[in-house]
Amino acid sequence: MESIHPHFKLILGSSSIARRKILTDMGYQFTLMSADIDEKSIRKDKPEELVLALAEAKADAIVSKLHTECEDEEQQPTILIASDTVVVYEDTVREKPSSVEEAREYIRGYSKGHTATVSSVAVTNLKTGLRKSGVDKVEIYFNEIPEETIEKLIEEGTVLKVAGALLIEHPLILPCVKEVAGTTDSVMGLPKELTEKLIKEVLAMTSI
Repeated sequence: MESIHPHFKLILGSSSIARRKILTDMGYQFTLMSADIDEKSIRKDKPEELVLALAEAKADAIVSKLHTECEDEEQQPTILIASDTVVVYEDTVREKPSSVEEAREYIRGYSKGHTATVSSVAVTNLKTGLRKSGVDKVEIYFNEIPEETIEKLIEEGTVLKVAGALLIEHPLILPCVKEVAGTTDSVMGLPKELTEKLIKEVLAMTSI
C-alpha cells in the first residue's frame, strides 16, 4: 500500500506489534527503531508525568542513535513517534508484570471492577528539532472474568508483555469488557487522534 503521507518520512520508536498495527491502520508507512532505556530508572509521582517522561526518554535515545549515523541531506522532514502506556488500578501504576503470578493477580483484580490506561505520545520533527507531546486516558469497566479465561491468557503469554497484563482487544477478554470510556487504540498504546494532532503540529513549523 502506498503511503498517503509521502511528504515526510516516519519512524516508529517502538517494538510493539499493537502500535505497529495502529500506525499501519492510520495509513502510514514507517521504519522501526527501538529505544534501549532502563524504564525502571525513570520514576514520577503521577502516571501522566511518568508516561510523558518515558516517551521522551525513548525519543531522546533514538535521536542520539540517529545522530551517530550518516546525516540525511534530504529536504524531506523525518518524524519520530515515541510512546508509552501504563495501567492505573486503584491509584497504583501498573507496568508490565514481572511474573506469571503478578499477571494473574492483575487480571483477577479487573474482574467486576474497573481500571484505566494512561498513554503518552511524543512526536519529534528531526529536521527542525521541534517536539510535541500529549497524554490520553481511558477508563475500562469489566464484567466477571472467569478463572478459566485468566489461565488461558496466562498460558498464551501475551499478557506478560503488556502494561498491567491488560489486553481488552483479546478475543478471550473482549466478552468480559462492560464499557470503555475512550478509544481502544489508546488502550493498545497509540491514541490515533492525539498522534495525528501532534504530527500536524510538528510539521506546521516546517511549512512556515
